[in-house]
Amino acid sequence: MSLKFTPEHEWLQTSEDGSGSTSATVGITVHAQDALGDVVFVELPAIGAVFAQGEVAGVVESVKAAADVYMPVDAEVTAVNEALRDDPSLANSDPLGNGWFFKITLKNPAQLEQLMDASAYETLTHSA
Repeated sequence: MSLKFTPEHEWLQTSEDGSGSTSATVGITVHAQDALGDVVFVELPAIGAVFAQGEVAGVVESVKAAADVYMPVDAEVTAVNEALRDDPSLANSDPLGNGWFFKITLKNPAQLEQLMDASAYETLTHSA
């Protein structure tokens, strides 16, 4: 398992399944939820939807603003976090855990090389 980050403040935690394909869980980062404030609504993608890297896959709304959630890699959505839909505050209280947004199967695992590791993401957020 490896944790990667996008410049748009999504995180992606990958795992290998037994068939050799790569799956991942996606959410917004601690930095993103701090900037947004209290999350009050999330719009999640449909299971089975296919997205290209960088396409809008969801929306998160807070008391301060609304923000798009971008697909970090070319992927198909395999699950969505219904608990988050029912309780959007999970994105604030546990953004890297129970506040995940959706699960995906990667179409092009090589795209992971374009994403940042924790150190690079920390550098990005501290220079912003």
